[in-house]
Amino acid sequence: MNDSIPPQQETPPATPVAQGASASAAGRRGSTFALVVALVAFALAAWQWYEGRGEMGALRHELAKKLAEADTQSKESRIVAEQAREAVTEAQVKLGVLESRLAESQNQQIALEALYQELSRNRDEWGYSEIEQSLFMASQQLQLAGNVKTALIALQSADARLQRMNRPQLTALRKAINRDIEQLKAAPHVDTVAISVRLDGIVTQVDRLPLAMEMRPPQDAPAAPDPDPGNAWTRFWREAWVELKQLVRVQQMDRPEVPLLTPAQSYFLRENLKLRLIGARLALLARDAPSYKADLKAARDWLTRYYDIGNNNVAHAQAVLKSLHEAEVSIETPDIAGTLEAMRGLRLARERSAK
Repeated sequence: MNDSIPPQQETPPATPVAQGASASAAGRRGSTFALVVALVAFALAAWQWYEGRGEMGALRHELAKKLAEADTQSKESRIVAEQAREAVTEAQVKLGVLESRLAESQNQQIALEALYQELSRNRDEWGYSEIEQSLFMASQQLQLAGNVKTALIALQSADARLQRMNRPQLTALRKAINRDIEQLKAAPHVDTVAISVRLDGIVTQVDRLPLAMEMRPPQDAPAAPDPDPGNAWTRFWREAWVELKQLVRVQQMDRPEVPLLTPAQSYFLRENLKLRLIGARLALLARDAPSYKADLKAARDWLTRYYDIGNNNVAHAQAVLKSLHEAEVSIETPDIAGTLEAMRGLRLARERSAK
């Protein structure tokens, strides 16, 4: 079956008057619509302009406010920055002063350390010198004077100084010193100083000791006056008898051979006696026992022969010389050569380490 399209009916064409009227009406409607649209657009534009003006005013006000605040903050920031710059400048100045003081203090510390090292070195040198001097003095006292007590004191002083220094390299020297101290403590003691003082006391008394030839008999007590003088002749013979008894005196002599010396001989006797006593003291210091005893024996003999043994001072001098003659002075003193050798070794070691 074939479908066919029915034929369309043709509209009859309009007349020219109708066409003009419709066109005029359509134009009026378009003009009115365009005017309405323009008015609406104008109103919208005016409203937007008004709204935009208000917003722009508010925006300008807000912007001015922000700018004022920014300007204030900028001023405050400039003030703070200026203060910070001044603080930084002041801090830099203080830092420079502190750096200069630090450098000065470091220089002072270096100088003080050098001075301390120098003082420490000098103190050590002084300490070693004093120890060495004490050891030399102890050796001299033992060798020349035989004075064990003084040598012992010198060694103990050196050991005390070494103990205060407290250094390991001084151990060998301390051992040697302590060994010598024990030897000196065990050695018999001869008080040469006391013996020398007693000899000096006798030497000073020699000039005052009376000689035997200067001895005078004791004076008789004066006779009591006679209550009955009698006549003149009786008094004369009595006084004459008293004078005659004083011219002649009988006395028993214990030593019939009392030597008579001239003034020159008396002087030389006293001087020779002093020389004997001084020789005995020198022999004591040299520990020469035979010479010491020989001088004391000669001095005792001279006192017995030429001096008044009845005088108290002479008797005392004889007693002192007898006790000194019996004292033993020839004592073998210890030798501290080992300690001196240890001190020399320590000094050489220090000199090598200093180089």
